[in-house]
Amino acid sequence: MTARTPVALSEDEIAAVRSWVIHEDAHVIAFSKPSGLSSQGGRIKAHTLDDLLWAFARSNGKRPELVHRLDRDTSGVILAAKTKPAAGFLGKALQMRRFRKTYLALLSAAPEPRSGSIDAPLRREEIGRESYMRVVAFDAPGAQGAQSRYRTLAANDQGAVVELEPLTGRMHQLRVHMAHLGRPLIGDVRYGGALTTEVGPAPRLMLHAAKLSFPHPEGGTTTVEAPPPADFAGLRAALGL
Repeated sequence: MTARTPVALSEDEIAAVRSWVIHEDAHVIAFSKPSGLSSQGGRIKAHTLDDLLWAFARSNGKRPELVHRLDRDTSGVILAAKTKPAAGFLGKALQMRRFRKTYLALLSAAPEPRSGSIDAPLRREEIGRESYMRVVAFDAPGAQGAQSRYRTLAANDQGAVVELEPLTGRMHQLRVHMAHLGRPLIGDVRYGGALTTEVGPAPRLMLHAAKLSFPHPEGGTTTVEAPPPADFAGLRAALGL
C-alpha cells in the first residue's frame, strides 16, 4: 500500500514470514508472530515484521501494512491490511475499540481475586533509552485511561495461567496492570517478573496473543487464533497448568 523503498529479504526470511500466515483473504493477512521479532522500528539492527511484509509486495510496489503492534517478546496474532481502504477501515475500528484481543500469560502465582477488571491509568516515562509505563492517579499529568480484564484459567503451587483482555490499547498495558496487582508476568524483568520458575528458567516474557476478533471490511466479524508456541506451551505443561 505504500511506495517506500523495498527491503531486500533473503529466501529464508521470505519463507519464514510466509510460514507465519494463519489467515489471508483479499483485504487482510494475519500472522502468528514469533517472540523476539519486533513489529516495527526498534533499536535492534534486524528486520522487523514490518520489513518482512515486503515479501507480499505486489507488482505495483504496494504492500500490506500493519494495523496494530505487539511487543517484541510477545508472540501471537497480529493483523495487516492488504489495501488502502482496508487499512482505513481497520484503523478506524481499532480507534473505536471494535477489536477484541485475548492473551494468555503465565504468572508465578494466581491473582486475588482469581478474575476481575483493572481500571488503572498509565503514563509513559523515559528512563535512559528505555520507555516504561507507570500506574498513576487519574488526575496526574500525562495520565491515559487504561482498562483490562483478567480470568485465571488454571493455578497451582507452582504458578498460574491467566486469560487477559485489554479494553484499551496502551503500551505494555497488560504487563503493567498485572504487576500492579502484584502478579507480574513470568519473564517480564522490566516490570518485576521472575526470570526463573519452580521448574527452571523462563525462556522469555510469557505473554501470547492467542485470539483476535475484528470487524471485517466486507462485513461481519472475523476471528483469528494462534496456538501458543512451543516455549510457552512447554513451560505451561512443565508447571502443571
